[in-house]
This record gives sequence, C-alpha cells and structure tokens, in this order.
Amino acid sequence: MTRVEVRGGDVDGALKKFKIKFAKSGVPSELKKHKAFKKPGVEKREAKKEMIKNSRKRKNKNK
Repeated sequence: MTRVEVRGGDVDGALKKFKIKFAKSGVPSELKKHKAFKKPGVEKREAKKEMIKNSRKRKNKNK
C-alpha cells in the first residue's frame, strides 16, 4: 500500500508525491496488462516486434 504524509496542509505536494510513488510501484502498467485477454501467440508476436524495434534503436544509437 502506498502512503504519503501531508505535512503543513500541503495537499497538492502530497498528491504529487503519491502519484509518483504509485507510478513507480507498477500498478498502472499491471492494470493495463490485465485489462483485456490476449492469446499467447499474439503476446509472442508483440514481444518479438518489440525486441526488433529495440535492437534497431540500439544499433542506431551506437552508430
């Protein structure tokens, strides 16, 4: 559970800290992942496309 203390009545600052902690915890990405079912073959295909894209980025970065 993510907790943030409100100090000196600074609710806006506490909300900002909460959003950052929440995003770093990985909950939003997990929710996105479990929103819809994907067939295993589709997941493999997408992962393969992602790997190809990342390898091309690394090649271009090294040049």
